[in-house]
Amino acid sequence: MLAVFEKAIGNPPEELRLPSVGLDSDGKETREEILQTFRLLWPESTFYHLSNGNFMTLSHGAQSPLHPWSMVVMDDIFCIFIGTLVNICELRRHYGLSRQATEAMLVVDAYKVLRDRAPYPPDQVIKDLEGKFAFILFHAKSSTLFVARDREGSIQLKWGMAGDGSLVLSDDPNTIEKACGKSSASFPPGCIFMNGNGLISIDHPLHKVKAIARQDDDGKICGVMFQVDLFTRLQSIPRNGSAANWADTPIVEGD
Repeated sequence: MLAVFEKAIGNPPEELRLPSVGLDSDGKETREEILQTFRLLWPESTFYHLSNGNFMTLSHGAQSPLHPWSMVVMDDIFCIFIGTLVNICELRRHYGLSRQATEAMLVVDAYKVLRDRAPYPPDQVIKDLEGKFAFILFHAKSSTLFVARDREGSIQLKWGMAGDGSLVLSDDPNTIEKACGKSSASFPPGCIFMNGNGLISIDHPLHKVKAIARQDDDGKICGVMFQVDLFTRLQSIPRNGSAANWADTPIVEGD
């Protein structure tokens, strides 16, 4: 799985850049170079070509029997889902879906409810998903990016910043390293990322998810990790009623 979005859409956290501060751009690629490299490695992959050179792709050859994947395009919404949901039957009934609905279809439906009708915040939608999973959803019409990973981090998912500032997401560490060099990190387990809101913890949605730099023996930043800061509380998400679409309303840090 690989998804690449230009900086204006992906809006990657600036902290991803920390390990490469002071270094040249060697070891990083542009979106075009990332796409070309992946195509050479996985020529049989399925590609979703989005606007402005953004894309999502999935390699059929890399699928694990332990972590199957599903992908779908519905109403200009693109979704790649890796893993399984143990409560998918219950969720199908909840969303009024057929027994043939895949995990990716279910996530798209959940996103639509969140976008259009839900009087509750996005963390509540993901709390209902039980299983081992990671997914990337992109709504092309509104340029909304929605990414999530289960609490245990059962499915590997990394993100990074490419040479042109684009956001790169992949379950393959080698792909991220090739594309982003040192400007990459593990996507934090139990978290949601929305390009309008930033990182949100599923279990602690009113606390900031902050970046923590890791240093080597020489005191240089060699990596970054993201974790919940239980001492920093955010303002609650405003509820404006079911008719309002507040899914893209930024969360503002409190005083």
